[in-house]
Amino acid sequence: MCSMAVVSVDHLSKQVATTNGSLTILNDINFSIEAGSSVAILGTSGSGKTTLLGLIAGLDTPSRGEIHISGMSINALDEDGRALLRARMIGFVFQNFQLLPGMTTLENVMMPLELRADKEARQKAEKWLQRVGLAERGHHYPQQLSGGEQQRCAIARAFVLEPHLLIADEPTGNLDQATGRRIKDLMFSLNREQGTTLIVATHDPLLAASCDRRFQIEAGCLSEITGN
Repeated sequence: MCSMAVVSVDHLSKQVATTNGSLTILNDINFSIEAGSSVAILGTSGSGKTTLLGLIAGLDTPSRGEIHISGMSINALDEDGRALLRARMIGFVFQNFQLLPGMTTLENVMMPLELRADKEARQKAEKWLQRVGLAERGHHYPQQLSGGEQQRCAIARAFVLEPHLLIADEPTGNLDQATGRRIKDLMFSLNREQGTTLIVATHDPLLAASCDRRFQIEAGCLSEITGN
């Protein structure tokens, strides 16, 4: 029996107005991603990878086309509805970590749970800091952590919500090779354990090779890479 598509994208296009007329960033994108699978989106800087991730997450709206998350049309939701969908179903890991500097490591991981008014926010956050090897760093601030530690904190913050979908935008882009490899291994290990569907935009060939499927964006068009 086939798994349900967690993400379904149909005839998706994105244009933006410029002083020289309309600029097409994405053109007629079509794909679906089954539950529990991992997908890499490859492309040069400016190719539209981040735009595509933002559209899937409902952070931006398409010019044309449809996006469904677990069967729910993002197009049918208003801004508040899309924010609620993200809070319930989507976790994020960013290249620049996006940790709040005025909060401790523990508080950063607790924050998305507190936005849900989760009464067990502290216990759950402490559990996830333990999982990513930061149990002893909970009272440190982001500026007191190494780049790899900050990214591990960001991964804990993403997984603490037990998301259906994890979106990672260049998660190893600001890390050295050895640290990037450890972050990759951690992210995929947690992904397998939690059964989370994973979409990664990356330049890292090792990270892309770890995914079940790989897509390339070029000139606004998406194509699947087949073979090794």
